[in-house]
Amino acid sequence: MNILLWHVHGSWTTAFVQGPHTYLVPVTPDRGPDGRGRAETFAWPSAVREVPPEQLANTPVDLLVLQRPHEEELATRWLGGRRPGKDVPTVYLEHNAPRGDVPDTRHPAADRRDLTLVHVTHFNRLFWESGSTRTAVIEHGIVDPGHQYTGRLPRAAVVVNEPVRRRRYVGTDLLPLLAEAAPLDVFGMRTEGLAAHLGLTSDRCRTADLPQERLHGAMAERRLYLHPVRWTSLGLSLLEAMHLGMPVVALATTEAVEAVPAGAGTLSTRPEVLARAARHYLAEPEAAARDGARARQAALERYGLKRFLDDWERLIAEVRS
Repeated sequence: MNILLWHVHGSWTTAFVQGPHTYLVPVTPDRGPDGRGRAETFAWPSAVREVPPEQLANTPVDLLVLQRPHEEELATRWLGGRRPGKDVPTVYLEHNAPRGDVPDTRHPAADRRDLTLVHVTHFNRLFWESGSTRTAVIEHGIVDPGHQYTGRLPRAAVVVNEPVRRRRYVGTDLLPLLAEAAPLDVFGMRTEGLAAHLGLTSDRCRTADLPQERLHGAMAERRLYLHPVRWTSLGLSLLEAMHLGMPVVALATTEAVEAVPAGAGTLSTRPEVLARAARHYLAEPEAAARDGARARQAALERYGLKRFLDDWERLIAEVRS
């Protein structure tokens, strides 16, 4: 089966393309947002094929996965007039929690009877207003990086992209308080200048943009994983940290309250409680390792790759029937 999707979310796509199909990803000469092609920093199998837009009109497509509103128009044009949902079985995959007039934010695919809207968390489905569109939830799956945790460095790992620009969405404003409890190593894209922006010394807040093959090892050396995010979808970095065997200290917001069970870390809406938990893990490395082991077991059970791919196979069969 040929599945057409755009390379939008590298971590999610890495799990999705582990399935038994051929995955077509558009590629343009500039490798811009609508034609990134194959990932450069994630390990994708050979079943992922780059296809220039001009070749798609003559390429069989058995399923179309939309992830952004404008992709429907692109697909219609690039597929030679074949219409998503009418001529090609289609799902719209929503990665994000709604923004704007929450909880009344209307989804771009609302009131569509010709496609299925797939959410990656139950929280997202609850908060998006989708009208009569059929909805489903397929929770994340993770390609298991293995139990790499050592926690040898008494620091907290944070993974967030563009923390200066995204500010309150990702809890950037909470980092000075949390940095008093545990020095932070912030990994992600466009993190440069964060310490100066927050008025922190370089020792209390360090940043690095690491390729995926180095990121997991660097995270696992830190004593705990800190997730200060207020309002995004469930971060895959949180689930990856749990797979690594890291204890989690996280804001009790969005889907995090479902993902992190008791005994795997600390969840709270009070930043001072998170700071206290971070201090505890820095002082008690054995407790951190025990909670991290429980976090890994919980992540394997709920967010394992096999369950994720099986869920998608069932949905694909339904959509194409």
